[in-house]
Amino acid sequence: MINAIIVDDEPLALDILESYIEKIPNINLLQRCGSAVEAFEIVRSGGVDLMFLDIQMPQMTGIEFLKSLKNPPLVVFTTAYSEYALDGYDLNVLDYLLKPIPFDRFMTAVNKALDQLEPAETSTAPAADDKDFIFVKSDKKLVKVRYADILYIEGLKDYVIIRMTGGNRVITLQTMKSLEEKMPDDKFKRTHRSYIVALDKIEAVIGNMVEIEKKHLPIGKNYREDLLRIVNENRL
Repeated sequence: MINAIIVDDEPLALDILESYIEKIPNINLLQRCGSAVEAFEIVRSGGVDLMFLDIQMPQMTGIEFLKSLKNPPLVVFTTAYSEYALDGYDLNVLDYLLKPIPFDRFMTAVNKALDQLEPAETSTAPAADDKDFIFVKSDKKLVKVRYADILYIEGLKDYVIIRMTGGNRVITLQTMKSLEEKMPDDKFKRTHRSYIVALDKIEAVIGNMVEIEKKHLPIGKNYREDLLRIVNENRL
């Protein structure tokens, strides 16, 4: 059983997350807190495994609160502002949820916590890996992207571009590392610091390049061995 708290100054956000937690038998909600100051003593006393933490709060922000803790629990940031994503990864948070938070995205974060805090065989939460799609934040909305439509993913500074069949694309503000961790590793593989490819869309491997729909993408030396292993496992 995971003991969790919610820290948010918005009553509606507290209500929504509490209603989500009530649907999951593996999580016990210890407390809902309206500020970081209110949550401080609860966390410091121990017994908190997971904290859903808002960022923009009066008196002390979620980021300031997390930095003040010597031994923080697992943390999932919940915020309406995507620009704080890099701060979250710098602080090694478990996940970063953008409001309004859909239940399936909330479950993805919960499953990450279950993987770390409970043995896999005791987890009764729905498995996020069974899904054939992912939601990404793009142009002020959450866009559903089906794995089967993805050709490859390209990193561009703080953004990633998801290239899809039919010439479609989705641009989202996040790091390649964060997106790579959310993608099923049996379907997608990092081939370069700037590229993640859909394995079933690879048409050929030519030297240090992979070919996908006539596009040649580089294979980085740190990723070549792992990619060639997969190719050779499926070679006649």
